[in-house]
Amino acid sequence: MSLEQLRAFLIKMQDDADLRQQVLSASTADEVANLAVGFGYEFSGDELLRISGQKVDRVTVRKQDVPGEYN
Repeated sequence: MSLEQLRAFLIKMQDDADLRQQVLSASTADEVANLAVGFGYEFSGDELLRISGQKVDRVTVRKQDVPGEYN
């Protein structure tokens, strides 16, 4: 069910400029997941990272490499 929640959130985000800007300003996938909770969607940062590279409607999910992050 959380994958459905994630997809629904991404679809909502594409039509809401303020929400899109908040998501683009987030530093981590967990921050995006926490932001989504405030809009009634529930998924984890890990679930968001798992769909990196996939397209959901008009949104393509991409993991951003943060300088100073260790793998």
